[in-house]
Amino acid sequence: MIIRQRLAAGLCALLAVLAVGGLSPTGAYADETDQKPAPQVELVLDVSGSMRARDIDGGSRMAAAKQAFNEVLDATPEEVELGIRTLGANYPGNDRKTGCKDTEQLYPVGPLDRTDAKTAVATLQPTGWTPIGPALLKAADDFASGEGTKRIVLISDGEDTCQPLDPCEVAREIAAKGIGLTIDTLGLVADAKTREQLSCIADATGGTYTAVRHKDQLSDKVGQLVDRAADPVVTPVAVNGAAQCADAPQLKAGLYTDREKFGEHRFYRVDVEPGQELRASVSVAADRAVNQDYGVLLRAVTTHGREIVRGQESGDGRTDAISTGLRYPKPEQSDDEAQTETVCLQVSHSYSAPASVKTTPGLPVELTVDLVDGPDQASDVAAFGLGHGWWLLAALVVLGFLAGVIWGWLSRWRVAVWRTN
Repeated sequence: MIIRQRLAAGLCALLAVLAVGGLSPTGAYADETDQKPAPQVELVLDVSGSMRARDIDGGSRMAAAKQAFNEVLDATPEEVELGIRTLGANYPGNDRKTGCKDTEQLYPVGPLDRTDAKTAVATLQPTGWTPIGPALLKAADDFASGEGTKRIVLISDGEDTCQPLDPCEVAREIAAKGIGLTIDTLGLVADAKTREQLSCIADATGGTYTAVRHKDQLSDKVGQLVDRAADPVVTPVAVNGAAQCADAPQLKAGLYTDREKFGEHRFYRVDVEPGQELRASVSVAADRAVNQDYGVLLRAVTTHGREIVRGQESGDGRTDAISTGLRYPKPEQSDDEAQTETVCLQVSHSYSAPASVKTTPGLPVELTVDLVDGPDQASDVAAFGLGHGWWLLAALVVLGFLAGVIWGWLSRWRVAVWRTN
């Protein structure tokens, strides 16, 4: 019995040591994020009367928005400070002047109390006007000053009803302030004018526009945008791709936005050092009605046009954005042979539009470029996709092995004792 107790005590001590060591192997990771300003997001929701329409998976637009908010609130990262603002939620009358002031902050931007936020959202009912411009002006003042990611996610099913205050001009004014605020827009079953306006708002601040026709699409997209706020590389940079590689803009690691016309190829250049791995992904969104069956192609080619690697994906009409990616590791070379390689990224898509739909401007393109140490670097275990958590996985492997050995010893000892008795 004494031997058994000692073995059990030893196993518990081993677990405690590995757990403490795993939580802070160097003492650095625990403090890395503490010093960073908290990312801030405000969800701006259209609660105008048109949100009563029942054309999203058999339910109302308002019901789809509430479901999306509840799911996003449950999944919001702890480090993100989140707020909610409404427009058109309170005034049901016909006085335009009063209706265009109808915007309020439903939940302040700050540490999230999920229960309080959900309770506030549950009370919303489609009511009044669509004062997008005034809501954006107020929303820009809802954020704390200082560094850190600031993001507005605007969800609307119609264009602004409070002209001449043009919400696109409002977005440009916000961008000109230099406060680092990005506005992403989502259009619920939006018509052509609404798509154009929401796209313009997003473009003005380097944000993205997405057309939404299904509940799961809305939940997924809002969740992605909230998660993106917690990512340090989140601010997209507007770039103009070229028709051929020789004229393509030079890109570094980062997030970029562009627009690509139907039937067009866009090229971008990236320099890859020996021992580095180029990782690139692209998303092309359908911000207007398109024909079914389409695809997106991302190719890495040499400056002479030889294909190195490609990624491709297709859709059938149920998705409004398609993404694909590729990876290209450049092997280490001797000092005499080592040289930078220019890789050309070619983005193409096979979307087509019905005859009644405008083909300009082009479809929104979001391109992500990353350069990391290649998998042939022995010191970079993160190249296998483990990131900074490799040490924890190694500790768990060792822990599992030792626990198995000790448990085997205990089992054999118990059997031996049982037989002797």
